[in-house]
Amino acid sequence: MSNKKQPAKSFRRKSCVVATEIAISLMAAPLAIAQAPAEKVEKLEITGTRVPSPNVESVSPISVISAEDIKLEGVRNVENLLNNLPQVFADQGGNVSNGASGTATVNLRNLGADRTLVLVNGRRLPAGSPRGPAAADLNSIPASLIRRVEVLTGGASAVYGSDAVAGVVNFIMNDKFQGVQGEINYGFYNHEQGNSVSSIVASRAVGNPAQFRVPGDISRDGEESDYNITVGSNFADGRGNATVFLGYKKTRAVLQSERDYSACALGSNANGFVCAGSSTSFPGRFIGLTDGSIDHTVGAGGNPRPFTANDIYNYGPLNYYQRPSERYTGAAFAHYDVNASTRVYTELSMHDDQTVAQIAPSGLFGLITTVGFDNPLLSQGWRTLMGLNAPGDTADMFILRRNLEGGGRQDTIGHSSYRGVVGVKGDFAKHWNYDVFVQQGRVNYSEAYLNDFSITRSQRAMDVTTDANGNAVCRSVLDGSDPNCVPYNIWAPGGVTPAALAYLQTPGVQKGFTEQKVQGASLSADLGNYGIQMPAAKNGVAVAFGAERRVEKLELLTDSAFTTGDLAGQGGPTISLGGQYTVKDLFAEARVPLVEGKEFMDLLAINGSYRYSDYSTGQSADSYGIGIDWAPVKQARVRASYQQAVRAANVIELFQAQGVGLYDNDSDPCAGPTPARSFADCARTGVTSAQYGTIIDNPAGQYNALFGGNPNLKPETGKTSTLGLVLTPMKDMSVTVDYFNMKVEDVIGNLSPVTVLQQCLDTGAFCNLITRDQLGTLWATPQAQIVATNQNLSKYKTSGIDLTLDYNRKLPGYGGINLNFVATYLKEFKIEEFAGLGEYDCAGLYGPVCGTPLPEWRHKLRATWETPWNVDVSLTWRHIDSVLLDRTSSNPLLTGNVNPVDRELAAQNYIDLAASWAVTKNFTLRGGINNLTDRDPPLSAQVGAGFGNGNTYPQVYDALGRRVFMSVTAKF
Repeated sequence: MSNKKQPAKSFRRKSCVVATEIAISLMAAPLAIAQAPAEKVEKLEITGTRVPSPNVESVSPISVISAEDIKLEGVRNVENLLNNLPQVFADQGGNVSNGASGTATVNLRNLGADRTLVLVNGRRLPAGSPRGPAAADLNSIPASLIRRVEVLTGGASAVYGSDAVAGVVNFIMNDKFQGVQGEINYGFYNHEQGNSVSSIVASRAVGNPAQFRVPGDISRDGEESDYNITVGSNFADGRGNATVFLGYKKTRAVLQSERDYSACALGSNANGFVCAGSSTSFPGRFIGLTDGSIDHTVGAGGNPRPFTANDIYNYGPLNYYQRPSERYTGAAFAHYDVNASTRVYTELSMHDDQTVAQIAPSGLFGLITTVGFDNPLLSQGWRTLMGLNAPGDTADMFILRRNLEGGGRQDTIGHSSYRGVVGVKGDFAKHWNYDVFVQQGRVNYSEAYLNDFSITRSQRAMDVTTDANGNAVCRSVLDGSDPNCVPYNIWAPGGVTPAALAYLQTPGVQKGFTEQKVQGASLSADLGNYGIQMPAAKNGVAVAFGAERRVEKLELLTDSAFTTGDLAGQGGPTISLGGQYTVKDLFAEARVPLVEGKEFMDLLAINGSYRYSDYSTGQSADSYGIGIDWAPVKQARVRASYQQAVRAANVIELFQAQGVGLYDNDSDPCAGPTPARSFADCARTGVTSAQYGTIIDNPAGQYNALFGGNPNLKPETGKTSTLGLVLTPMKDMSVTVDYFNMKVEDVIGNLSPVTVLQQCLDTGAFCNLITRDQLGTLWATPQAQIVATNQNLSKYKTSGIDLTLDYNRKLPGYGGINLNFVATYLKEFKIEEFAGLGEYDCAGLYGPVCGTPLPEWRHKLRATWETPWNVDVSLTWRHIDSVLLDRTSSNPLLTGNVNPVDRELAAQNYIDLAASWAVTKNFTLRGGINNLTDRDPPLSAQVGAGFGNGNTYPQVYDALGRRVFMSVTAKF
């Protein structure tokens, strides 16, 4: 049993609070994010079905974000726009630096970005990066070109194919434009310092002012500018339209040093937060391997002095809190009606972006080297300390030294993409519709990793002797093995030369691409025109069926620095990757109205869908769905659905070469002079009696694991059940309540290294997956690792309730008030990492195992006053419930030591204010402030897992403070 909050009681309490707010306010917001009644048009196409038919509504919940909502939010990054939805959880984005892919992704229900299918105008986008994740890059979608976004949560693989396990995000673009429209957007952060942790930073600055600094009182930074133009025109007497879009966007960096709550990397103890750091420090930490009494750093005059806690390195300030980026986007759309029954259409989009992820400097991350008496760079104090008293004497040393002279490690990541679609659609035989298309998309990827150290060159640069003239020289120069070697003098202040840095700092280069080719054809018809309908129905049976062929291809090429694992800050090798697969699909769908227009049976209809997928990897899969739509009266509707969706392993999961990477954990329980676990426990993990009590732990909490692909993976299976109620008690009000229950089996992933280590210590399970190095560590050399390669091993289960309310009220003489409310209650998010291991529930938790916060309750309430004076004013309340550290759970798979300050991330309430003014029919001004009260994010020292950065989760919370935005739109 978990000791977290009781969800049922919490849900009832919060529902009452929200209901009271709504009743008191009696205001309204635009239809921003809601399941709205379908607009009555002749043929309506909605996300989640291929059956175009009059008056169809989805049997699965769909949230809609309009173009005007996007402008009111003042958000120029599409991922941040989606992250404000309660159904969406944090993933890759512009606030991720360590581990950034340079992409922006969407993660529905926290089931993973690769289980969320992203569409543009109903068709797929290619994977955004060959490095992973294998998910569409939202950076390729310009916010200004979006007409609306439809978010369907729940399996939809039977309709759209693989990957739609958690749901579908469909971007409907403004592809039929007339006129000329130009838009300028500008925004920045305005933050007032004053967090309580600033006193902790200030106290450390007294003893180490070079590495600890409290920023100024007010920060104005993170500027973002966006310029775009859209031009469109009808032609051929209105039978055709062509629309062209061009855009440019630039975002400036924000360093963690510019916020007082991220100016140091936080640790914690029983008394509260402390400034933590890394033993890979400046001017270094020197530990004797043969003489355990040596634990020193460089003191005045180049003589050693004992290393103290004040000497640890503050690795936080140089990390980017917001990455700088520059992006160009372009798109063109055209269609032409050849005749009344044939339309030719085309889409072309492209984007080019570059971003830089910066983290703390590289260095010697536990370099094991032999220091000889003949090293001329040593002072007499160092020789005496290491016992180098005569020629031939040597000492084995373990050296941790930060390359402060070389600056932060910078990962310059570039993506350029294109996507083209050509198709023909129309009608034939009076009652049949067809759509045939081909599309191709490609993303070219490049990466240049700068300022990292070469491990092999570091070894050579530390092995120093004298030449015939008495000059300090690398031994490799004398023996000819490396004539370019330059001595690395870290034994005295100011000893490092530019020549040594030029020799040691080695760039790492990767390049590659992802490519997607799709050919598809579909037919649909209302068979009622042939008399095929149920006796009690007014409309006939509607059907759709078709075929699709898709090729997914990926290639990643790495240079020798990456391939050999020679870069000190990478944790191991990154090996080239290439592969492709083809999938052929057949699909069918039907909607059958059973009863219409009867008493207590205004509508009763069933939907069914099926897809068969055949993969070139030898796998095949079946997806299907069934839905029931019952409206006893026009004002009330019950909807229910069951979907079985599949996700086939992507190219990365199948073919990625196995290599060593990093994972986060608090500590190695078997490290240190007084290990937390007994020798018997530690021996199961590979610790010898000689190593026990002498193992050096990693102060940064980063350890090695072996990650990689598996060509024998089988498809995942997702099962989603929904039951919902749609009420329209009056003309201008709609309320929806939807229960969801989602299960994913045979989840493709890796067994958590944290779980492997814990289970080995506790039960003796998985011990064969653990390898310690010659020092007994789990991190100091690439030989130390925990095996975590891809397998079909896990199960996910999540359930909860989605709520929406939309209400409009006219105010005679004063315009109108609109209210929009959207919320999600998360009942459970259970994970079973391995069959028989047992499951744990992460709902309401965050931390080393559960990762990114999973609040039980999130909502967004917006009220907008549409005045009769061409001015609209909007006020939004965003709420994120509190979450507990996963170690507070009584579940043995989660429980652990908890420092009080990390126990809970407090609930957050954000107020956003926005306004728009239609100055003339051609000019509109907009502006606003998000996080109006400049609320600081909740802090924790336990944010390493998931997408933590800067002592919080910046993809979840408003990490940079108050954001001011403004825009001007001119349309002719």
